[in-house]
Amino acid sequence: MIRIVVGGQVDKESIAEKIKKIGGDRVSVVIKSDIEAAMDIKNGNTDYYIGACLTGGGGALAMAIALLGLNQCATLSMPGKIRSDEEIIGEIDSGKKAFGFTGQHADQVLPVVMNKLLDKE
Repeated sequence: MIRIVVGGQVDKESIAEKIKKIGGDRVSVVIKSDIEAAMDIKNGNTDYYIGACLTGGGGALAMAIALLGLNQCATLSMPGKIRSDEEIIGEIDSGKKAFGFTGQHADQVLPVVMNKLLDKE
């Protein structure tokens, strides 16, 4: 089972529901504050952090970057630009654990992320 924590500044409930819909019984999803979510990753209590904000990297990933380091985090979209499926998959393949995007891109980003994570399981 993949353990996912949802942080970020916008749409936490909606993002968690979308993750559950894609992952079904293969995922465990909890919503937490950014600092709690990042600490869960750091302490090994969860596998991946997913968060959204208005810019894709600021409020979505600031605490994760501070606690995990930039090398564990990836911005997958920002206003006006969604990274390609190949780029998103590349970030996951490189071992990153925390992913941020703009809330408006959840329907485009989450299926790519979740399908790759489920394939890795």
